[in-house]
Amino acid sequence: PWGAVESPIQPTGRSTATVEKSPRFEPKSTREPIDVLRVPVKSLVAVRGQEQNHVMGVGLVTGLAGTGDTSDTAKQLVQNLLLTRNININVQDLNSKNVAIVRVEADLPAGLKPGRRLSARVSTIGDAKSLEGGTLSFTELTDVTGEIVFVTAAGPLTVGGFRAEGRASTAVRNHVTVATLPDGAKVEREVPTSIISDHGFIYLDARLGQDTFGNTVRITEAINGLYPGVATAMLDGKTVRVGVPADLPEESHLAYLASLLNKEVESENVARVLVDESSGLIVMGGDVRLRPGLVVHGNLTVTIAETPQVSQPGPFSNGTTEIVDRTDLQIVEENNGPILVPGAANLKEVADILNLLGTTPRDTISILQGMQRNGLLVAELQRL
Repeated sequence: PWGAVESPIQPTGRSTATVEKSPRFEPKSTREPIDVLRVPVKSLVAVRGQEQNHVMGVGLVTGLAGTGDTSDTAKQLVQNLLLTRNININVQDLNSKNVAIVRVEADLPAGLKPGRRLSARVSTIGDAKSLEGGTLSFTELTDVTGEIVFVTAAGPLTVGGFRAEGRASTAVRNHVTVATLPDGAKVEREVPTSIISDHGFIYLDARLGQDTFGNTVRITEAINGLYPGVATAMLDGKTVRVGVPADLPEESHLAYLASLLNKEVESENVARVLVDESSGLIVMGGDVRLRPGLVVHGNLTVTIAETPQVSQPGPFSNGTTEIVDRTDLQIVEENNGPILVPGAANLKEVADILNLLGTTPRDTISILQGMQRNGLLVAELQRL
């Protein structure tokens, strides 16, 4: 009819949410696991006194294309930098976002001589969006006291990504607020070191993951087989003390140490399981065993989709606009039967049983934790 008003169209769309599992991938090994592994001593221990030293400084990155800090602190640092060149500018006149305050750090090996180059890491401290295209100004890297300068750094940064930004969208690849300075740091002061202590001993400290009593004993026996009576296993179980013969010339100390480190020993398998619940990582040692038991595991997946809809009143109805809630709730529960675990005497059998369970890595972590609490998992369980 003439003069009629069309009613508003009500929304009809709805949201959905689903949880899917990708097909299970089961790689097949072409060889049996190695039961006995012989490795050189240097793969199991580190020589005390040869550690890396962490140095750190705070610097300024310039040349950014408007992706730098917006704080007044960055402007103050720029003013201080200009004052070193006898240029005095009011801090209120520095409105550019082309600079960023950064933390600069490097690992300085012991004994590295002055003048040698090494790489450094650079990360933002303020609200800078990206370090792409920036250049690090001259920065001093000091020890933990902040008083002794060991390294200086300066130069163009390398960012393993990019950031593109428009008015309505932004694209970022990788982490652009952390950069590297390849060979951009220079050693200014050497960290003094010596492989022999003041009492004439060499200390071999076990590396992380290799610090077992068995490895310590085997290393001690191997060194004494090469030079009788010079090695002693310390009571902490993680250190081997090696004596240096008094009649050995100083110029032969390195050759003496090299002969110790190149000696091969049989490495001990570790009954240890490392799990990382955030990433689903599971790493097992060769001596992990399983006792017989029964496992029942089922997933409960809850999917909730909220779809609020706007309801418009008809013309001349004196109604009001209302928001109507719409919820789509789905619950899926797996109905898995009990699985008998016959026990596992080696790592291959452990892998076969875990494949038989057919669970995802995160579910496997839960099962391993339950097995440990119940005594079925004969291994040390560590969480990263």
